[in-house]
Amino acid sequence: MHLAEIPYETGELRFRYTRMLSDDCTRWIRHGLFCGYHRNGTVISEGHYALGCEGVVWRDFDETGAPPTEGHCFDGAETGEWRFRDAAGKPVTRS
Repeated sequence: MHLAEIPYETGELRFRYTRMLSDDCTRWIRHGLFCGYHRNGTVISEGHYALGCEGVVWRDFDETGAPPTEGHCFDGAETGEWRFRDAAGKPVTRS
């Protein structure tokens, strides 16, 4: 496994994730923890990749770090019920 860090054009950290080389050694595949960051350094998104596909629990945050939107992904697609919260952390209905 290798750690990759991708900055914004201005130098702040934008993405940090683990990756592995494909079996044929021709490309990198995201595998393991992924974090995306707002320019102010707070986490915007976090989750796990399994052989290049989003998997397990995925969370998205706003710039203040308020309670996240949270749900599951399988093979890169949202599955099941996703939970949304307002800035105070109270559940909201997605319309």
